[in-house]
Amino acid sequence: MRRNKAEPLDPRLVVQAYAQGIFPMAEESGEINWYAPDPRAILEHERLHVSRSLKTTLRKNIYEIRMDTAFEQVIRRCGQRQETWINEEFIQTYTYLYTKGLAHSVEAWREGYLVGGLYGVAIGGAFMGESMFSSATDASKVCLVALVEHLRSHGYLLHDTQFITPHLATLGVIEISRREYEQRLRQALQLRCSW
Repeated sequence: MRRNKAEPLDPRLVVQAYAQGIFPMAEESGEINWYAPDPRAILEHERLHVSRSLKTTLRKNIYEIRMDTAFEQVIRRCGQRQETWINEEFIQTYTYLYTKGLAHSVEAWREGYLVGGLYGVAIGGAFMGESMFSSATDASKVCLVALVEHLRSHGYLLHDTQFITPHLATLGVIEISRREYEQRLRQALQLRCSW
């Protein structure tokens, strides 16, 4: 079977695109497409919905939450699904952004094993969530709760989730118009939030 060659993905172009409300995704062929959906999905931190069962999981302290200790592992695990836009080119580019302090991971560990996580890109006061994975009950949701607490405490204004899914909607993600998104993005980019 012939493998398609992945298009190169320039890290500088990725950062410039995020700053304009545009993000990349790869096709199965390796071709990269750029998206600026309207409406756009965001998570307003005060709207985060923590279900009763998730509250129970949080109380039990099942997972050790870490940040930025296994970025490449997280992105690789996020890409291990039947349909994914995360190819090797994406892994290399986003891992490079991680080394430059622009991409971050939140990880759930249990008994020394990585069992859940998420990653995204932070620019100014905006965090662009990319993907999450979970191989244990509520592990990625616990990471999301930890991320929201972290972003709130560091003054981040915008938490972009790109598209809405039924799963994200249960967590409080909403859609806003692209125009409103761009206004919020401009405000967020004026901030200099530290991770």
